[in-house]
Amino acid sequence: MKIHKGLLFIILFSMSICMTAGDSAPLKLGIAGLSHSHLWEVLSRLDRGDFEVVGVAEKDTTLWKNPTLRKHVNESLFFTDLEEMLDTTKPEAVIVYESIYDHLKVIEACAPRKIHVMVEKPLATTVEQAQKIAALASQYNIFVLTNYETTWYPANHKAYELIKKDNFIGKLSRMNIYDGHSGPVEIGCSKEFLAWLTDPVLNGGGAVIDFGCYGANLSTWLMDGQKPLTVYASLKQQKPAIYPKVDDDATIILTYPDVTTVIMASWNWPMNRKDMHVYGKDGYIYQDTPDGMRIFNHQQKEENTITESLPAPYNDPFYYFKAVVRGEIEVKPTDLSSLENNLIVVEILEAAIKSNQTGEVISLE
Repeated sequence: MKIHKGLLFIILFSMSICMTAGDSAPLKLGIAGLSHSHLWEVLSRLDRGDFEVVGVAEKDTTLWKNPTLRKHVNESLFFTDLEEMLDTTKPEAVIVYESIYDHLKVIEACAPRKIHVMVEKPLATTVEQAQKIAALASQYNIFVLTNYETTWYPANHKAYELIKKDNFIGKLSRMNIYDGHSGPVEIGCSKEFLAWLTDPVLNGGGAVIDFGCYGANLSTWLMDGQKPLTVYASLKQQKPAIYPKVDDDATIILTYPDVTTVIMASWNWPMNRKDMHVYGKDGYIYQDTPDGMRIFNHQQKEENTITESLPAPYNDPFYYFKAVVRGEIEVKPTDLSSLENNLIVVEILEAAIKSNQTGEVISLE
């Protein structure tokens, strides 16, 4: 049977609409807190149309004056009380820009209301907090995701593919993961952000938490959700006059049965960096930038390559969050944003702090 070209176009166009109809309505998003500098991730996407900010909860009303946020969100949708915001505006999901210590408080409010949550890295300041979060997520059947900038790097996912699917470097043996910058004061973070970022309770630590979590997250991912056998760490205060309460430089060593991961997290790098070197029996992968990498194995010379962009919704935290909430994609336990991965991340970070305090190697077996 022949189909007229015009009719065929209409059929294909209609099919494309049907395929996207499930996610066409914007995600009703609430914002808990405005003190975290990663708030720019929401602000930079407000014109995009995939989500709508239906409510904001922030006790410090001076932070309500953010001009970009006020341009898109009516003053009547700002609240000083989180629970009032949740009950009045009824968001489908909440993104948290509070201190790490306060993640639990937000999830305690959202979970009984069946509201899904995405927090900025890391999940929690302590294992006790992380376990309480996991229990709430399970009890009330909500998603709790953790957002890392590096989750959306095409080069990281290409590295994973080369290691896991192509066996490009042979048996994995070592990961060196570098994260940080010259320091939050030095790069001009706001006083509201610094107030809790440099607090040992509200942030859980300094560079060990702020940047150590990236390495723990990536190592856990590349090890397919396996915990390290041991954790050893050395935390330093190279700038005690600027950061008197917390470490500003952390080296964390994770040992697995056949792999060693060294995490170098610092507020003392002379440059901004989020890169990693992964070694195997037959080669190496240097992830240098979000999309740039150098690769080598015994069959070829070192090659510089630029990786292709990730497909939606895996290329953006808010596309991803929306797709998860709407049931369009599944969160696997080994995924970078998953609760399972990030429970291990918090366990690694807590062990690193304990190791530094005691001088001992901490067993996670």
